[in-house]
Amino acid sequence: MSAVLRVFADLDTGVDDAMALAYLLASPEAELVGVASTAGNVGAQRVCANNLALLELCGRPDIPVSLGSLVPLSIPLRTAEDTHGPAGLGYAALPAAHAGPTDYDAATAWVRAARAHPGELIGLATGPLTNLALALRAEPGLPGLLRRLVIMGGAFDYRGNTTPVSEWNIAVDPEAAAEVFAAWGAAVAGGHAGELPIVCGLNITERMALRPPYLAELAAAAGAPGIPSANPLIRVLSDALRFYFEFHDSVGEGYLAHVHDPFAAAVALDPGLVNTREATVDVELDGSLTRGMTVADWAGHWGRPPNARIAVDGPVQVFFDRFRDRVGPFAAGLAHS
Repeated sequence: MSAVLRVFADLDTGVDDAMALAYLLASPEAELVGVASTAGNVGAQRVCANNLALLELCGRPDIPVSLGSLVPLSIPLRTAEDTHGPAGLGYAALPAAHAGPTDYDAATAWVRAARAHPGELIGLATGPLTNLALALRAEPGLPGLLRRLVIMGGAFDYRGNTTPVSEWNIAVDPEAAAEVFAAWGAAVAGGHAGELPIVCGLNITERMALRPPYLAELAAAAGAPGIPSANPLIRVLSDALRFYFEFHDSVGEGYLAHVHDPFAAAVALDPGLVNTREATVDVELDGSLTRGMTVADWAGHWGRPPNARIAVDGPVQVFFDRFRDRVGPFAAGLAHS
């Protein structure tokens, strides 16, 4: 097995998706081989533009970015400009990238990356699972091709953040999420699944509550103390997070930000960050009150083998320290390159 961790990231960028992207680029053990742009926090074309602009800011315009489906599998798209800002990055303003997306779509990008690195590729999905579901339709053997899959989505024995029981990424495209979990269930039953996906739901990601003083730590780690920071990447992340703070405060969570996606990125590179429990996961598609709920059968009532490992515990401070210690010096290096 290669010592390099090859990662394919499917994002709906998005404030915390931008943090996840920065974390992957700042991690020396990771090689980001491609980025898929999924509709979710904002429309897919805006997500694609954000991904391209962030990669250019981070000195990696060579990484291919693919445009995903413009709509969910079977329902209209809903977006979250109230949460992430009109362009998805809060108050941050980025110039348009010089590079454009690939001439193949995001589902094809998933399949190409997995086939190019069989048994090595780590998949990370921090948005709705539309692209991944379409990739699985094209290549049902995908569960056996991946080394690991980490999903940020769902809520397990925990409240939702979009409906009383549903988490945003699942709620945007419940049918896609159901197809993804069903595909891994079929692969497990057929004996060709590889590792079970690790699912980081709200039950763990809402513990990752970032507060304003952390931005000063991040700026200092980048060698550009103060807010606003003189460092371009830190300034973008800080301006994005300021909008995110205001949203969380407006809905009664306090002046903080739940940074779901960079935590999932950290788990993708180091699964040892979390304790997990195996379960059979399905998605409710018909309930008038519970549509989009991720249901975990912990006790085997359905008589189906587990198809996921649900993250149930993880060290908050270790994650934040790791993010600062990676992204800060990475940002400093960009400023001096």
